[in-house]
Amino acid sequence: MFDKLEDLEERLAIVLEELNDPDVTADQGRFRSLMKEQNELTPIVEAYRQYKGEKQNIQDSLEMIEQETDDEMKELAREELAESKEKAAALEEQIRILLIPKDPNDEKNVIVEIRAGAGGDEAALFAAELYRMYRNYADSNHWKTEMISLNENGIGGFKEAVFMISGNGAYSRLKYESGVHRVQRIPVTESGGRIHTSTATVAIMPEAEEVDVDLDLNDCRFDVFRASGNGGQCVNTTDSAVRLTHIPTGIVISCQDEKSQLKNKEKALKVLRSKLYELEMAKAHDAEAEARRSQVGTGDRSEKIRTYNFPQGRVTDHRIRLTLHRLENILNGDLTEIIDSLTAADQTAKLARMNEG
Repeated sequence: MFDKLEDLEERLAIVLEELNDPDVTADQGRFRSLMKEQNELTPIVEAYRQYKGEKQNIQDSLEMIEQETDDEMKELAREELAESKEKAAALEEQIRILLIPKDPNDEKNVIVEIRAGAGGDEAALFAAELYRMYRNYADSNHWKTEMISLNENGIGGFKEAVFMISGNGAYSRLKYESGVHRVQRIPVTESGGRIHTSTATVAIMPEAEEVDVDLDLNDCRFDVFRASGNGGQCVNTTDSAVRLTHIPTGIVISCQDEKSQLKNKEKALKVLRSKLYELEMAKAHDAEAEARRSQVGTGDRSEKIRTYNFPQGRVTDHRIRLTLHRLENILNGDLTEIIDSLTAADQTAKLARMNEG
């Protein structure tokens, strides 16, 4: 590990030198690539330099304890030794985490797809609550939320909602949310007062750029129709809504949020690229089945990941056996503790695999 860190330190010096070269500054593509590399290397190298400083402090303290005759100075050296050992151990753990290979999608925006599952109208109401939860979480991170497609059930529930969350690191924070979310409560629509279990499916897809997916528009069929539901004066007056069918996969995407047919077409293509990209990611994950089993789930839509229990006011994430009795806060968008715990569990699993390797 330490040989690699020395190499990274040398590489950062080279990158910084190149960034000061006027020829590199003039080449925007090269400049952006080097800036990205600098941003990735800097935290690792800074932590390594701090680690080397603490190791030197340990050596100095040991020499002082051995050579010093004054008892008070020896005690001071022992205290400094203990403090430096503690800091060095923490920095070594931090460095190991920083050296975990980065997910290339972590900095991307995300397309979120929420679908009502088992439970009829109650499932649709729950899907709408999940949408509000993610929207509030996005707001707390100063991210932008943009609706792409919405299919409502008439009583405030969502049969399906597709929306984009744009912001730095959105995918890195939300990627563990894919899967089946369950709610246990007495439904508003239930007069008997019995607790029901309903579900909604969440899919988190990194926004795919054109370079990420080889999409042939000849494989796409576009149909236009009149929008329905909320949408302003143009609703039901123009054929602005778009239905996109990807013939090879059978994927169908409807988009009617915009009044412009062209904008709806662009949004539908954006969702299609992300869905195709997700399919490619799933194939790659299946090819690394053993590695995938040791990680926190990040994409299997059939995996039951979390239960929201209203009678007991608790939320349980089944993958890491985390239970929090803050249901209302979580549904209002306070997801930080859950996401931090999932990230830590995933890092621990990856570190264990690195150590085995």
